Amino acid sequence: MLILFILLSSSPSWADLRLPVGFSLSEFAHIPGARSLAPAPEIGAVFVGSRGSAIHMIVDHNHDGKADNVIRLINSLKVPNGIAWKDGYLYVAEQHRLIRFHIGDQRPKKLRSPEVLFDKFPDRRWHGWRYAKFGPDGGLYISIGAPCNICSLRGQEGTILRFDPTSWVPSIFAKGVRNSVGFDFDPITQDLIFSDNGADHMGDDLPPDELNRAPLGGLHFGYPYFGGGDTRTTEFLRHQLPENRLPIHKFQAHVAPLGVHFYQGKRFPEYYRQGVFVAQHGSWNRSIPVGYQISFLAFDHYGKVLKEEAFISGWLNAEHDVSGRPVDLTTWADGRLLISDDSEDKVYIVDYHK
Repeated sequence: MLILFILLSSSPSWADLRLPVGFSLSEFAHIPGARSLAPAPEIGAVFVGSRGSAIHMIVDHNHDGKADNVIRLINSLKVPNGIAWKDGYLYVAEQHRLIRFHIGDQRPKKLRSPEVLFDKFPDRRWHGWRYAKFGPDGGLYISIGAPCNICSLRGQEGTILRFDPTSWVPSIFAKGVRNSVGFDFDPITQDLIFSDNGADHMGDDLPPDELNRAPLGGLHFGYPYFGGGDTRTTEFLRHQLPENRLPIHKFQAHVAPLGVHFYQGKRFPEYYRQGVFVAQHGSWNRSIPVGYQISFLAFDHYGKVLKEEAFISGWLNAEHDVSGRPVDLTTWADGRLLISDDSEDKVYIVDYHK
């Protein structure tokens, strides 16, 4: 069992944060509505998406874990939550389309004239904030949430798409996914590991939120026949069930798991390379709030979850006051861990000291 310590800070909102012994957290940058993170270490930058209209860039040219500058690159997009960086291009999954900006090997001052790769996403605000990441197969994976709490799905709704990187034609990789806003790829098996938020208004303790594993395309993950886990929805009790794949881990209901990240840096102890970090954004309508933490799920040699433990907690205090809502996680070039927080408009950086 990990021993926790209190991280003291001059900021009152950080006074109660708890991390494992040896770890520390500090502010990396101030970013309004900070959401998805896309590191571009070759140009010394981290791109930050939002659920508004802006994309920001954090500059850390010497990779020392200290932001040198923050630049708002563009402020005219439609929910640019999903962002990904590859080979000198910044890819942006907006609510209604997929675009990319050619950047090359120099940090930009502005983003202009995007190339439109696809413009037929369901253009609906409910669960319209996409998540995007390149897989080990070279494809670009993008989540498309259900435009509702519980409802029938059409077309791309409730899926994770895979875009072919040459034609930019999408195919449905995973189905029956209510609202995934975070995924990563298992570094051992290459499987897609994604979070999914369970349905609302089914009680304080049901249905569970999920962590799922997709070893291949075409699998169905239960929604809308299940609100989460094995909890059936009353609206679809009489419907014939597709072959359904159960989650590899059930989170407490309403913790709202978002960002998923396999840490492969060298700065943290080896233990943290044997599992996955998950950002729990926190409940919005539970009578007693839950979540608001970074959890770590340790895996065994077969990729099964051994246990879930709190890695960073304290954004929710005993009086149910909330001082932060973590969203996404990624490893920076020096091996430190970056975490975005759209409630406090921050990107944090986590370090380990032996």
